Amino acid sequence: MSGKVLVAGGGVICGIGHSLEACLQAFAHMQPGMGPMQYLRSIHKNTFPVAEVKADNAALAKMTGLPESTTRTALLSMVAAKAAWESTGLGDIAQYRTAFVSANTVGGMDKTEDFMEDFLPDNTKGRLRGVVNHECGAITEVVGDALGITHHMSTISTACSSGANAMMYGARLIKNGIVDVVIAGGTDALTRFTLNGFNTLMILDQQKCRPFDDTRTGLNLGEGAGYVVLVSEEIAAKLPDGPWCSLSGYANANDAYHQTASSPDGTGNYRR
Repeated sequence: MSGKVLVAGGGVICGIGHSLEACLQAFAHMQPGMGPMQYLRSIHKNTFPVAEVKADNAALAKMTGLPESTTRTALLSMVAAKAAWESTGLGDIAQYRTAFVSANTVGGMDKTEDFMEDFLPDNTKGRLRGVVNHECGAITEVVGDALGITHHMSTISTACSSGANAMMYGARLIKNGIVDVVIAGGTDALTRFTLNGFNTLMILDQQKCRPFDDTRTGLNLGEGAGYVVLVSEEIAAKLPDGPWCSLSGYANANDAYHQTASSPDGTGNYRR
């Protein structure tokens, strides 16, 4: 393993903006993205604020060129991955040995939930086409194919560490000479499955969350996608505006104290 891994570009869409520039502006003006649910259908609509991407599937489909029937997870992924590639100025993706390493945890669960609404009352109802992209890896393939990536595709699903692990794996692909370019990152859409799961863990706040505050009572769920384009030194030399930075180090470890980071007394203070 040798050579530097450099960051050539990036793209993002989330609850505070549809682009990297919009998100940076929201950060600068301290604008949060949490609010009442607009697109996710849930009995908890008026209970838990969420950080939804401010666009329905029809709008996301127009941004991506994918069919509106595509799972929201893939639509979000396509917006960010496409923006990341275009930000590099490298041109036709087919010119390079490119990999797509994408992380997600819910896959096409949103479409599966729609299917189950019809199927559970009557097992002769429901369109099976709606669950064809249920599995996490299917999301990567839908977006990778749309981007024109043919050299390598991998899906990472390790919960909260998924995006970081995608970048680490992408860097190793470059360092070992397997590919020259990797679009690495992750995506997830809000689903009832996710919301209900976190609610069962009793870690959702009914107000806008307050990290590091003594009065915090939980978190707010969100959705979105974010990717960086990792390149070898050889490809970095071809970048019109040069690389953004280098990926100089990375690591992961299985040393968490508790699965949900909660404490026995509910205060957030661990008693050892």
